Order: sequence, then structure tokens, then C-alpha cells
Amino acid sequence: LQTGHCVYDTAAKRYASGTASTVVRFGDPTDAEIAAYVASGEPLHVAGAFTLDGRSAPFVEGIDGDHGNVIGISLPLVRRLLAELGVGIAELWTPREK
Repeated sequence: LQTGHCVYDTAAKRYASGTASTVVRFGDPTDAEIAAYVASGEPLHVAGAFTLDGRSAPFVEGIDGDHGNVIGISLPLVRRLLAELGVGIAELWTPREK
């Protein structure tokens, strides 16, 4: 699974971008399990036709890499991209003074 992220600094008009890669290993679901999963409608409403926390979760045997990438955002990659722009991730946790 490959996911691309881009962080844009509107003030400096600069951006940093990159991709995160994760390998998802699926088990060997039966034809009946696959048919039931498809009939549930879930694969039509999620990216990649599966989720880690939905009905397809029992079919996932393992993950190599960042699980957040599978969910939709690789926070380690976002942290690195922010650092390229000179922004520490912890700065986003601290409220700005008005």
C-alpha cells in the first residue's frame, strides 16, 4: 500500500512531500467469507476495499510498516515532512497565543 502526503506552508509558500509504504498480508478467507464480506457492502465504501477495524479485519494476517498509512495518514511521514519545513510536530499541540 502506497500513500502520498504533501504538507504546504502557506506563509512561506513551500511544500514537502513524500510517500509511505506498508505491506498488508492477507490470510486465506473462504469463498463463503468473501461472498459475505462483499454482500455486506463494506468494500464499496472504504479505500482499497478493506479496513483494519471493520469486517475485513479478520482476513488481515499482518502488517509490515506503518499501520497509520493503512488507516489513511502516516503520522511518522507527516512528522518528517513538517521537520523539512522547520516545524516540530509538538508545535501543533501547543495553542498559539492570540
